[in-house]
Amino acid sequence: MIKYSEEVLNALKENKPIVALESTIITHGLPHPTNLEMAVKIEDIIRNEGAIPATIAIIDGVIHVGLTNEELIKLSESDALKASRADISYLVSNKKNASTTVAATMLICKMVGIKVFVTGGIGGVHFDFQDLLDISADLEELSKTDVCVVCAGPKAILDIPKTIEYLETKGVPVVGYQTKELPAFYSRESGIKLNISLDTPLEIARLIKMQEKLSIESGVLVVNPIPKEAEIKKSVMDKYINQALNLAKEKGIKGKQVTPFLLETLKDLTKGASLEANLALIYNNAVLGANISKELAKKGA
Repeated sequence: MIKYSEEVLNALKENKPIVALESTIITHGLPHPTNLEMAVKIEDIIRNEGAIPATIAIIDGVIHVGLTNEELIKLSESDALKASRADISYLVSNKKNASTTVAATMLICKMVGIKVFVTGGIGGVHFDFQDLLDISADLEELSKTDVCVVCAGPKAILDIPKTIEYLETKGVPVVGYQTKELPAFYSRESGIKLNISLDTPLEIARLIKMQEKLSIESGVLVVNPIPKEAEIKKSVMDKYINQALNLAKEKGIKGKQVTPFLLETLKDLTKGASLEANLALIYNNAVLGANISKELAKKGA
C-alpha cells in the first residue's frame, strides 16, 4: 500500500533529515507548467539545505512517499482527485490517482515516521462557516497528529481569526518563526499576536522533541512570514479576496472547488502577483523546514 522512493527509503533507514511535501499544490494550486517547475525547485531547495524531500501522492491506489521526476511530470499534467483523510481508504482500495492535502499528508507522515512537513498555507475556517459549517480537515488533523507543519499561516482566503481560535481550542501550538504576529499568507502581518515566538530552527526542534517527551499528540504549526520583497500588503490583498469570494458565491462554487477557484481568480485579479507571492513563500518555507528537520535528526539536540 506504500511505496518509497529509494532516496526516501535510505534516509529513513539512516535517520537522515526528511521533509515531506504535499501534492495538492501541484494538481490544484498552481497552473501547468508552473506547478512542475515549483515541484522540482522545492525539492532541489530542500536537498541543497541538506535534507531529503518526500513529495507524497497516491498513484494507482498506492501511497507514494517520494516521487521520481517522471512521476512528478505525470502528476503535474493529471486531473488527479484531491485526497483528504476521509478519502484515503477509498482511493487506495479502488486504485485511484490523487494528490494529498495538508490533512492527508500529515496522516501519511505519521504512518511512515516523517516528522516535518512543508506547505504554503493551511486550510481553516471559511467565511461562510455559519451557513455551511465549512472547516478544513487540516485543523482537526493538526489537533491529533504529531507532525510539524511549516507554512506561511492560514490561507488568506479564510477567516483567519476564527481559524486561530479553533487551533487554540484544539490545543495546537502555533509558533511564530522570528515573528510575534501571525502571518497572513501573502502578507507578513494579520493583526493577530502569537503566544509563542522562536528565533532558530534549533529552538523549534527542541519544542517538538518536548512535545514527544510529554506524549502530547497534537501537531506543531510553525508559521513563517513571506519574505518582505514578495509580500502583498494585507489592506491591498483583502480587497482582491473580497472580490474573489463574491464571485465564488455568485457562481455557486462550494466544497473542495472553492480554494482552487479563489486562487485562480486572485491570480487574474492581481495580474500574477499572488502567484509569485505563493511561490516565494513556499520556497522560503522549504528552507526553514529543511533546517528544522536537520536539527531533529541530530543526536542529543
